[in-house]
Amino acid sequence: MTYTNTNIKVIAFDADDTLWVNEPYFRKTEEKFYALLENFLTGHNIERELLKTEIGNLALYGYGVKGFTLSMIETALNVSDKKINVDIVEKVIKMGKELLEEPIELLEGVEDVLAQLKPKYKLVVATKGDLLDQQRKLHKSGLGHYFHHIEVMSEKGEEDYSKLIGRLDIKPEEFLMIGNSLKSDVLPVVKIGGHGIHIPFHTTWAHEVVDTNFEHPNFRIAEKIADILEWIE
Repeated sequence: MTYTNTNIKVIAFDADDTLWVNEPYFRKTEEKFYALLENFLTGHNIERELLKTEIGNLALYGYGVKGFTLSMIETALNVSDKKINVDIVEKVIKMGKELLEEPIELLEGVEDVLAQLKPKYKLVVATKGDLLDQQRKLHKSGLGHYFHHIEVMSEKGEEDYSKLIGRLDIKPEEFLMIGNSLKSDVLPVVKIGGHGIHIPFHTTWAHEVVDTNFEHPNFRIAEKIADILEWIE
């Protein structure tokens, strides 16, 4: 099945783990963090406590490395009953800075797909995270010239996408969103009348995982980004 009966004008891409590698860097940092606190709790329990702290802080910090780093420090204080020394706090801050400096590794086929789509559609980046960090990653990726518009969103819900579509001056049925998160990149868009393609990534943050057998005429799953060309065209 294809999108031949639709009139898509704008194609939006999530950034992290859709255009370039992201979550594995967070996982590597988390493992270092668990090792720092192994004298206080098992790695599994610290993982649970960190996730709980991150989710609790989303409304304050939003998404991204800076909020993640602050959540690691808060988790360390909580699980140690405030008994950790300043050396551990310094190490956590250093890990956060190192995470911000990780190289940009484009996923296979990304640039070729963007190059083929750009002459035919208006391309957009629609991603969550820290504004400065996402701008830095887009610049380092070398992909910025493919995109007409960059949107760093605090959340990706139905209302957020409706506002984005309004700013793009199009109808929902003219909008296609592509990303690795079914929860954030696909379901909200399809529910407001747009189109969504889910490209699963091998590593996904627990907060973004949903258990669903979602089916909809405007929804597709792709194994890799190159597959979207056939469906769109």
